[in-house]
Amino acid sequence: MSKLLIVGSMAFDQIETPFGKSHKTMGGSANYISLSAAMFHAPSAVVSVVGDDYPSAFINALSQRHIDTSGIEVVAGGKTFFWSGKYHNDMNQRDTLDTQLNVINDFKPVVPEAFRDAEVLLLGNLHPSLQMDVLNQMTQSPKLVVMDTMNYWMNHTWDLLMEVIARVDVLTINDEEARQLTKEYSLVKSSQRIMAMGVKYVVIKKGEHGALLFHEDKVFFAPALPLAEVFDPTGAGDVFAGGMVGYLTKTGD
Repeated sequence: MSKLLIVGSMAFDQIETPFGKSHKTMGGSANYISLSAAMFHAPSAVVSVVGDDYPSAFINALSQRHIDTSGIEVVAGGKTFFWSGKYHNDMNQRDTLDTQLNVINDFKPVVPEAFRDAEVLLLGNLHPSLQMDVLNQMTQSPKLVVMDTMNYWMNHTWDLLMEVIARVDVLTINDEEARQLTKEYSLVKSSQRIMAMGVKYVVIKKGEHGALLFHEDKVFFAPALPLAEVFDPTGAGDVFAGGMVGYLTKTGD
């Protein structure tokens, strides 16, 4: 069976929605991607960093599902990455209230030896320099490299972000981010601009309206399951990406 390597943030999230507030819940792309991918029982490992303020129970939640956590660095005296955001009635729209990179600022990722030849690599939402560092540690080119990113990196690390995008096969972002990345409102035109950056496949997430997959001149649409109530969208996009790569890793197709 193929192996899956996941690099991403492990964080505290503080979320406000029209339905309530949460205080320092489990956040970060690596958590939700790996927990979702684990549903497919493919061998997987996580590369990330936390401070010693991070609950061991959160890391144990991964290892209990047979996810290799040896690539998670715990920084003594360090503070874990923190993100705070506010969602509106339209859960597809969010405002970032606070971003504290903390231990991510000085993080030097180390890929576990057993996963440097992983067939599938998912570069979760994280600083592009860290995504590039992991790419450069692979002993052979993965069969599939999937990348997620967000508006924060578009605003602050544009040139490096473009370098990483040029080296990946699949870019998965939401519709708001796709429009910011390309300055195109039409998602069809936006996907074409992204593929011109070197990406083979573009997945644009549209929240409750499903997701779009673009490849060359082809388009595939997958609807979402309608829900009566949504209270907290934390990790939703990462769970989506994790399910996708978990399945692809398991089937090798």
